[in-house]
Amino acid sequence: MTDIPKSHPRYASLVARERVAAGVKNGFTSSQGLIAQGRGECFDYLLGEKTTESAAEATRAAAALLLLAEHPALSVNGNVASLVPEEMVALADALGALLEVNLFHRSEERVKKIADLLRASGAKKVLGENPDAAVLGLEHARALATRGGIYDADVVLIPLEDGDRCEALVAMGKKVIAIDLNPLSRTARKAGISIVDNILRAVPNLTAQVKELSLLPRADLEKIVLKYDNERTLRQAVEEIQSHLILQFEKNLR
Repeated sequence: MTDIPKSHPRYASLVARERVAAGVKNGFTSSQGLIAQGRGECFDYLLGEKTTESAAEATRAAAALLLLAEHPALSVNGNVASLVPEEMVALADALGALLEVNLFHRSEERVKKIADLLRASGAKKVLGENPDAAVLGLEHARALATRGGIYDADVVLIPLEDGDRCEALVAMGKKVIAIDLNPLSRTARKAGISIVDNILRAVPNLTAQVKELSLLPRADLEKIVLKYDNERTLRQAVEEIQSHLILQFEKNLR
């Protein structure tokens, strides 16, 4: 990876670019994943490249929901594997949840490479190499799932995921948590909880919240989830983008 000085004003963004580019080179990420990364980076720039108040609220609610789950599962695609493999393993460990590889542009070679990467990052068990079920309503390879993993999960975390798979999982009766920088996307609108934040910040923040909230009684976790309103959160995210843009414009006029 290119040596990027930490003093660079957009260090984190450039590191993310390099990780996804390396992911393509190493066979974790499809070439289409580069386009998805660029689109997300644009929205992060509009947010001010920081975790906003709405994202922090969604992260707290997501942590509570995951702690309440009987069978939580964490979905991992090529971009997720390239950007936050160790962080996803740490989250899975904090929850006692399973990691499952799911790809849009699927090949058995890519699935194995991602599973091997997660195991090398500390994962004790990774699903997805031998799917034995399918998500209802999807005809593409994304429908492939594993019993005991995403197929049987009551709560599923889907970082950087497509809207139709999100919608299909919701239709199966699952509670879905998305990490998506675009508050207007179908994924963000269809998920029960949408964390509008960069995955580089979102996953460590989510793990920290899981550890903090794990000390609370179940009744308090239920109150956090019950109080959460995803539509309100997405509206606030759009307002935060607007406020940031206005502030930047005013700064340039000074």
